[in-house]
Amino acid sequence: MSTPALRRVLRRESHSPRTVAMVIAVALMILVLAYLGTEIVLSLLAQPALLLAPDAQARFLIGLPTERPGWIIVLAGAVLAVIGLVFLFFALAPGRLPKHQMRFGDRAVLVDNGVIASSVARHLSEETGLSREDITVGVSHRTVDVTLRPGFGVPLDEAPLKSIVQTELDTYELTPTLKPRVRVERPKQNEDEQ
Repeated sequence: MSTPALRRVLRRESHSPRTVAMVIAVALMILVLAYLGTEIVLSLLAQPALLLAPDAQARFLIGLPTERPGWIIVLAGAVLAVIGLVFLFFALAPGRLPKHQMRFGDRAVLVDNGVIASSVARHLSEETGLSREDITVGVSHRTVDVTLRPGFGVPLDEAPLKSIVQTELDTYELTPTLKPRVRVERPKQNEDEQ
């Protein structure tokens, strides 16, 4: 498989399509156009309108600047602008799936973030001796958040743990690279023990 074809496949598999946003936009447009078409047909057949006849709609739009308070028009314009910006964002921004790319020479593997998190947690469990239930790992697009909850009296320092996580992540050769954040939650003493 050639390199451009490999890149194309990896991008397709690691980015989500905007199908849902497109279907919502098209469905809304179809509903509006179907309503307008129904009102026009009913008007041509001299039947009562469902909500507002086309001539009344035109009078309403023409009279907006003079018959309605300015703040209502500004508010309606702002709402329409926000809706437009949301659709523009969905059209232009890439949707990322929770996956990272692992390279092996001329081959590539897409790894789910959950698999990376599980692997890091297992490695930390082996290195620190903590049970797997005391380690929580979350993987986002650029960071790995690790929270450790050692038992009372078990000393853990964040700097060596961060180094262990970074070394493990470096062996995965992920694209894009991940930066670790490590937190050690200190156990709270019971009030009986104080």
